[in-house]
Amino acid sequence: MFERFTEEARTTVRTAWSEAESLGHRAIGTEHLVLAMLAADGGVGRTVLLACGVEYGEWRAALAAGDDAAALRSIGIDLDAVRSSVEETFGPGALDRAQPAERGGFLFRRSTLPKRFNNGAKKALELSLRVAISLKHTSIGTEHLLLGVLKEERGLGARLLREHGMSYDRTVELVRTALREAA
Repeated sequence: MFERFTEEARTTVRTAWSEAESLGHRAIGTEHLVLAMLAADGGVGRTVLLACGVEYGEWRAALAAGDDAAALRSIGIDLDAVRSSVEETFGPGALDRAQPAERGGFLFRRSTLPKRFNNGAKKALELSLRVAISLKHTSIGTEHLLLGVLKEERGLGARLLREHGMSYDRTVELVRTALREAA
C-alpha cells in the first residue's frame, strides 16, 4: 500500500513514528499522524489543518498531556488547577514522573519505541486509500491521510479534530479548494 503514497505522505508516516516515540507512546495512533502532518514543511494536509486553526505546538501539548486531560475537562475538572493546588502543597514537580533507573540496575528503562500502529491508525491508513480512490486520485497524499483520520471517527485524532470544528464533509471541500489553489 505504501508504494502509492507520495513522498510527503511517506514522510508523514515516518514522522508519526518519531513523534509517538518522543512522546513515550507505545503505539502510533491517528493523533500521531495528525501531529506528523503539522510537523512537515508542506502538503495539503498541513495546509488544511493550519487553515482550521490546528497548530503543532497546541496539538503536541494535548498529546503530551494525554487523553485523560480531555476526559477530565469534559466533566469539569481543570487539570492545570489540580496541578497548581498539588504543587502549592507538595512543591514544584510533585506530580512529575520519577526517572527510571538506568539499564543494568534492578529496574531499567524499557524502550519507548512504538511497536506498531494501533487499530485506529491502521484503519485511517486503509481509509486514506479509499478516499484517494473515491476522489479519483492516483496517489495517496497528506490530504488523503487527513481525510482517512477523520473518516476513522473513533480515533483520538478525529475526536480532537472535531473539537477544532473539523468534519469530514467540510474538510473534503477544504482539500478540494487547496488542491485547486496548488495547481
